[in-house]
Amino acid sequence: MTKAALQFVERTPKAELHVHIEGTLEPDLLLLLADKNAISLPYRTLDDVSRAYQFGDLQSFLDLYYLGASVLVEEDDFYELMWRYLCQCRNQGIVHAEIMFDPQTHIRRGVALETVLSGFSRAITKAQQDWQQSALLILCLLRDLPESEGLQTLHQAAPFVEQITAIGLDSAEIGNPPGKFKQAFKLATDWQLRKVAHAGEEAGPEFIKEALVELGVERIDHGVQCTNDPELVLSLAQAKVPLTVCPLSNVRLKVYNDLSHHPILGLLDSGVQVTVNSDDPAYFGGYLMENFNAIERALGLTEIQSRQLISNSFTGSFLTSERKNYYLDQLQ
Repeated sequence: MTKAALQFVERTPKAELHVHIEGTLEPDLLLLLADKNAISLPYRTLDDVSRAYQFGDLQSFLDLYYLGASVLVEEDDFYELMWRYLCQCRNQGIVHAEIMFDPQTHIRRGVALETVLSGFSRAITKAQQDWQQSALLILCLLRDLPESEGLQTLHQAAPFVEQITAIGLDSAEIGNPPGKFKQAFKLATDWQLRKVAHAGEEAGPEFIKEALVELGVERIDHGVQCTNDPELVLSLAQAKVPLTVCPLSNVRLKVYNDLSHHPILGLLDSGVQVTVNSDDPAYFGGYLMENFNAIERALGLTEIQSRQLISNSFTGSFLTSERKNYYLDQLQ
């Protein structure tokens, strides 16, 4: 039955709702762009980079992630990064992607937001034209920086707001509660942006509640720590709050020691609207299909569960009702 489930996933159109575009920077592109832009890195070969990608926790990953992002300088660099991910979407049957990016990571290095968005938009437009790829952008604020910097970033993004669908909140969770960013999310509401936030990855279920109540987010990125609060699990299920869960990421960042202990299918069977996502696939061992394959190996996966996970990916998306129904009809 599990083999049939994976075959079903492979051939069925899917959506991905939690992927950081900077986290799709593969080692070969990292080295290529570092050479092109004369960026000095502490490693020189693919083997060096592969060894560097073995990290122990979220902070050590973030240190590497921000170092990697430093090679992105020109518009063509951002185009190439986005184009490569969108080609992965085509290869894996991801017909719709909601893609996070971290503007502060680039602005702080002197890269203009217009440069970043021009590169991304050019790749998205080409993929839409070439194979009808659907993609939306989520502007994420770095929660370990002051809210004042986040507000400044949003004001810089104002001229480009039509290219952005949602605001998000990411980076180091411990010590940086969602409520720290109330003003920024209020501004996003005024601009009619959709709202998401990382919560309940490292920190406990209280951050999930805070993101929902104080920021008014529509879905939670990660959210797996809700399992420590049974009442919250029930509430999430009843309110149909999507959780964009990232199994391989959770193991690589030591949220769980082994995927066999991951709660994704238990949450699914409890009625929570969980989805499968890749997070930072270049660093965490694979894209969307690799995550589905890992779930099947560790936990087993029925076709009914697969169908529900894929259905959730569209239901929890920011697509119009018409487009959601178009894809959901294909699951019947």
